[in-house]
Amino acid sequence: MSPEGHILIVDDDAEIRRLAGKFLREHGHKVTSAQDAREMREAMAAGPVDLIILDIMLPGVSGLDLCRDLRRSSNVPIIMLTARGSDVDRIVGLELGADDYLAKPFNPRELLARIHAVLRRTRPSDAVPTEGGSSLKFSGWTLDTRRRELTNPEGAVVDLSTGEYDLLLTFLEHPQRVLNRDQLMDAAKNRTATGFDRAIDIQVSRLRKKLESHGSPEMVKTVRGAGYFFAPEVERS
Repeated sequence: MSPEGHILIVDDDAEIRRLAGKFLREHGHKVTSAQDAREMREAMAAGPVDLIILDIMLPGVSGLDLCRDLRRSSNVPIIMLTARGSDVDRIVGLELGADDYLAKPFNPRELLARIHAVLRRTRPSDAVPTEGGSSLKFSGWTLDTRRRELTNPEGAVVDLSTGEYDLLLTFLEHPQRVLNRDQLMDAAKNRTATGFDRAIDIQVSRLRKKLESHGSPEMVKTVRGAGYFFAPEVERS
């Protein structure tokens, strides 16, 4: 892996692949390009990838379908490329587990900034140590902040996207306290939510479903007109 990370660009526009790839390489990244689902899978089978730039409008299998498939087996960070002003695509992408989105046409410097922001949040070595230890326990669950790993009461690991992990960590660091959307966006550094309030609601809904899918009681409560409240007590170890 290169020092800055291995980026996979999946886009059927050859010019975008060429220009974005050239810019990212100039800034220290290893870059692999793919024009469709088949080439993307071949690139991922050839070696580890640190982040995927995934266009929604692909021939054959769409970017949204690929995002859904990736989230079934991988937590690799995904930045979706969407048509400018296409809020529906952005919402669906976030619901499927994308970590960020960028509208076309885009400034390569903004793409680079978003890549760096996502990589900072996803690399375990960059995780911020929590006071008192690296594990946060609540209602039988454990979040290991060094491994960025969530374990349910049965001991099984539950996959979290970058946004879901950031959101859960924010709740665990501020338990039994009402947090509004602005506080959540700021604390979790969730760039996908900037200027797009519904992104937080989507992330909360996804996180809530994962926490409650194992028979656990409601943990994230909605406080009308105020925000969200994480109910369980949290123990650090």
